[in-house]
Amino acid sequence: MKYKSTRGNAESIGSAQAILQGLAGDKGLYVPVDFPTLDVKLSEIAEMDYKEVAFYILKKYLEDYTEQELKDAIEKAYDEKFETSEIAPLAKEKDVYFLELYHGKTLAFKDMALSILPHLLTTAAKKMGENKKIVILAATSGDTGKAALEGFADVENTEVIIFYPEKGVSEIQKRQMTTQEGKNTHTIAIKGNFDDAQRGVKEIFNDGAFNREMNESNHIFSSANSINIGRLVPQVVYYVYTYGQLLKRGEIKEGETINFVVPTGNFGNILAGYYAKKMGLPINKLICASNENNVLYDFINSGIYDINRKFIITNSPSMDILISSNLERLLYELSEGDEGLINRIMGQLETENKYEITPKMKENLKGFYGGYTTDEQTLETIKRVYNESKYVMDTHTAVAYKVYEQYKEETKDTSKTVIVSTASPYKFTKSVIGALSETNEGKDEFELIKVLSEHTGLQIPTPIKDLDKKEILHRTVCEKQDMKATIKEMLHI
Repeated sequence: MKYKSTRGNAESIGSAQAILQGLAGDKGLYVPVDFPTLDVKLSEIAEMDYKEVAFYILKKYLEDYTEQELKDAIEKAYDEKFETSEIAPLAKEKDVYFLELYHGKTLAFKDMALSILPHLLTTAAKKMGENKKIVILAATSGDTGKAALEGFADVENTEVIIFYPEKGVSEIQKRQMTTQEGKNTHTIAIKGNFDDAQRGVKEIFNDGAFNREMNESNHIFSSANSINIGRLVPQVVYYVYTYGQLLKRGEIKEGETINFVVPTGNFGNILAGYYAKKMGLPINKLICASNENNVLYDFINSGIYDINRKFIITNSPSMDILISSNLERLLYELSEGDEGLINRIMGQLETENKYEITPKMKENLKGFYGGYTTDEQTLETIKRVYNESKYVMDTHTAVAYKVYEQYKEETKDTSKTVIVSTASPYKFTKSVIGALSETNEGKDEFELIKVLSEHTGLQIPTPIKDLDKKEILHRTVCEKQDMKATIKEMLHI
């Protein structure tokens, strides 16, 4: 199993090297040279628990890891840090299923992959004979940051540096990051939005002189963002697992196609669903749900990706993104591996902030549906679904549910559908309780944790109990142009 760059200027490499490097040297993203296939009956997958499905999938993608290395990583990742034994519970409400991916330590779906990435990465370093200190560098719109900090805290021979938009995350997300313990953890707010943070991180990865300086000081960069194939592959697992669970419950027949609705910003989560489909999982539509930063909605419906637009701060902040990094991997597949075309498209995005895909690529995009919601629709959906079923959604899940309703009305499709629920309602208490009641006047997000619990009866997750009483350990703020200087200061270079 080999990986190559979407931009084609590098040789094929093994999974350990791809995970260790994070980003290809030609600025491209690593993609599988060939996709593995699901070579057992889906009814057999239905009898597997989450760890067994993870082993089955990861063994196919990460062939240069031994079976024992994979089993050890899986055991360490999916343990008691998850508050549910199923790891990824599937709730049914009325005619739809909610895949709850937020029962880990950081209350967001990023835990599903960032619990295992540190183990894959440190094992890769040993396999590759790398003895330099690995500096995990990532930009976050709120959830990746805490999950990476938590996953890599005090992991030997690593440092983890996270940049987040100073005014672009919820108070609870911010406090989760700024109170993070661990001698090797560093959290920095930048004066800008997520796209500024992500652009800065990519520039650092691609700065040859800066990377040589890092090497000379015995450091190398790697990534915890989903640009790292080691972040993406573990996300394929929960799509395959979910299909098996529906089959086990008798909700679907073997081979029946289903839909997944994914609230999407950086395109990694929905891309993992696409990878599952490429492996042979019977998926009908992948429904891409956007907020008012609806660049992906426009792209799916027109084939034109255009970021010449206003950046909007919404009540679903983890999706406040205009430059969706993982879309490049999809473009590569839509173009059937045309590396020259990908180079031209990504060059256009850098110079013109816009590109249009070919008619053939548009044809290949038909497995996707795009929809979006406004902030008002998001809050209305939270309230209506709660009033009808007592099910509590966070804002991102509500975006997905509303887009699913739009899809169903437009297409009349009756396929069984799974909403990929990406965050706990407790991460966005102000918006959620604001939708459900009028008792949030004058209260901050931490006071509203208790209000939300009292109003809904929903148990407060252990990781955020008394979060507001924890000591703030990270207070650094920097200008977006000063990210390199800040890294050097953090690492004493």
